[in-house]
Amino acid sequence: MELLPEDIFKLLLSFVIGSIIGTEREYRSKSAGLRTMILIAVGSTLFTILSIKISSDAGRIAANIVTGIGFIGAGIIFRENNRVVGITTAAIVWVTAALGMGIGAGFYEVSIASFVISGLSLVVLTPVQRFIRKRSQIRNYRLMCVYQMKTLKTYEELFKQYELKILRGEQNRSQNHITGSWTLQGPQIKHDQLTAQLLNDPEVLEFDF
Repeated sequence: MELLPEDIFKLLLSFVIGSIIGTEREYRSKSAGLRTMILIAVGSTLFTILSIKISSDAGRIAANIVTGIGFIGAGIIFRENNRVVGITTAAIVWVTAALGMGIGAGFYEVSIASFVISGLSLVVLTPVQRFIRKRSQIRNYRLMCVYQMKTLKTYEELFKQYELKILRGEQNRSQNHITGSWTLQGPQIKHDQLTAQLLNDPEVLEFDF
């Protein structure tokens, strides 16, 4: 068995596509960057080429590629400050592997078209995502005050004044202190205004946001 010039072209094309995707991830300082995306793209292409050459059931090997990429993607996703991060990067890893498999199978047109569409979703839709987040953003707040024989209901009324919706809230008392934790949703400017007021509230002993 030998690699034909077309096979070399497939590997080089995967290298280029993986480099472009990896550069975008590297620019955004994501966990899976330039080298990772190149290796995923080239590796998926090579596995596909070899599966076609050495096996009559190439689909079974392709399915194993998808399973392996799933483990890599799962390792990228983690929780940080009560939120899940890395989902987009994990999805890009999945798409990069699919592009490599498509190139390895010789489906250049659909692979390049998918690459362009994926690129547009990462670059062109980023301003749209920012616009949406400015209009509707979710933040977690935690503040602690001296317990004065009452709950922190006044702060919940304050949230409503700033047009912030309470998605989740809980309060806990420990000795002479009371702590409240809330998940609020609303425009970014309202969050910033609320944060500024709470930072300057003399009754707030601790404040996390």
